[in-house]
Amino acid sequence: MPFPRRLEQLQTPALIIDARLLEANLRTMADHLPGDHLRPHVKAHKCTELARRQYEAGHHGFTCATIREVEGMAAAGLGDDLLLANEVVDASRLGRLVESGTRVTLAVDSEATIDAARAGGVREVLIDVNVGLPRCGCAPGAAGPLAERARRAGLEVRGVMGYEGHAVGIEDREERADKVAESMQILAGAHEDVGGPICSGGGTGSWDLNTAATEIQAGSYALMDTAYAALGLPFATALSIVATVISVNGDGWAVADCGLKALGMDHGDPSMVGGHAVLYCSDEHVVFTPAEGAPYPVVGDRVGVLPAHIDPTVAYHEVAWVRDGDDIVDRWAIDLRGW
Repeated sequence: MPFPRRLEQLQTPALIIDARLLEANLRTMADHLPGDHLRPHVKAHKCTELARRQYEAGHHGFTCATIREVEGMAAAGLGDDLLLANEVVDASRLGRLVESGTRVTLAVDSEATIDAARAGGVREVLIDVNVGLPRCGCAPGAAGPLAERARRAGLEVRGVMGYEGHAVGIEDREERADKVAESMQILAGAHEDVGGPICSGGGTGSWDLNTAATEIQAGSYALMDTAYAALGLPFATALSIVATVISVNGDGWAVADCGLKALGMDHGDPSMVGGHAVLYCSDEHVVFTPAEGAPYPVVGDRVGVLPAHIDPTVAYHEVAWVRDGDDIVDRWAIDLRGW
C-alpha cells in the first residue's frame, strides 16, 4: 500500500500529530524543566518515536504506567531510567529487564508490593504516597516504615512519589496552585521520613506550579487535549483526528466517521476544528452542527476532531500520522499500547 503523502489521502478516522506544534511544545517544556527535572510520562502518547524526541530534548528518564510500556521503552533503547509509577503484584517481567541492563524503579505502597518487587528482581523503588487523590499510595505516616521495610528487603529506596491528580485540572489557577501546594507539603513531609534523592510528582496541569518535586511527571504537554487547553497553558494542541463527513442532514446536522471507538470520552465530548458544535458521539459517528457562517458540509469533506483526553484516545489507534501543513511526513507506530 503506497504511503499517503497528503492529509486527504488518509483513511479515516486517522490520528494526526502536527510536527511543528509538537516541536514547539517539547522546546517550551525543555526550556522550563531541562534534563532530569522532567520525567515525561509516556502513557499520554504510547509512542517510542515521540519518546525519542523527548529524549533528544534532554529528558533521559521516563515515567510509565504499564509493564508493557517499560518493556517497549527498553526495547527501543530508551531504558536509561524508567519509573513504573504504578503498583504491581508480579514484577517478574520487570526483573528480567533489570537483569538485561535496563534501570527500572517501581512504585510501592504496601508490604505486599515491596515483597513483589523483591521477588520479581526489581532492585529500586519509590514509596508511593497518597497526597489527596483517592487512588494508589500509602498514608503519609506509613511512608517511613515502608521505606525501612524495603531497605531490610535489600531494595534501594530512591525517594517518594505522589500525584496530585485531583488538583491538576482545576481551571482557576490560584485554586489549582493552592491545592498543589497542599499536596506537595504532604509529600515533602513523607520525603523527610523516607530519604533518598527523588521527590517525584506533578503533571501537565502543575508543570510550573509544583516547585517542591525534584522531577515532574508531565505527559500530556507534548500533544495536549481540550481539557488541558482550558487551563490556558503555553502548549499548543498538536493532536487531532481527521474524519470524513459521511452523511448530511438538511435539518441542520452532519455526521463524520469518528466516534466512541476512536475517542477517549471520559473527559467529555470532543471539540471540532472550525467551531462546529458536537451534538453527540456514538460508536462510529460524531454528529455535529456546522458552525454559523461556515460553508455547509457535503459528503466527503474532511473535518478535524479534538479529543478531550489524549491518553485513552491515542490508545485506540495503531498509528499516528505526522503532518507538516497538509503534507504527511512520517508514520509513527503507537507501539506501547496494550498490556
